[in-house]
Amino acid sequence: MIVIKRIYEDYEDGYRILIDRLWPRGISKERARVDLWLKEIAPSDNLRKWFSHDPKKWQGFKSRYADELKDKRALLQELKSLEKKKKSITLLYSAKDNIHNNAVALKEIMETVR
Repeated sequence: MIVIKRIYEDYEDGYRILIDRLWPRGISKERARVDLWLKEIAPSDNLRKWFSHDPKKWQGFKSRYADELKDKRALLQELKSLEKKKKSITLLYSAKDNIHNNAVALKEIMETVR
């Protein structure tokens, strides 16, 4: 099972994986309780800046992010392996928008990976 959660929320959940390239502002590592920081799976800086959390660019962002992840199959497989091993993983993100963010896109993409 894959859960998505904003890193600033309470931490009573499973294995926690931060998937942002940059450490979130205003939260200590102790408070964040991150088990793994997988920044390599985050969208590229160019894509992140292009998207700028604009809901109008959401479909384009998801498509471009999926294209970027084609070169990161090993990281996707690592996440799938952790999901299987831990039974539940939580993808952590810092964006304020809980609908249009890289964790939502990554979860959708992971559901298509075998």
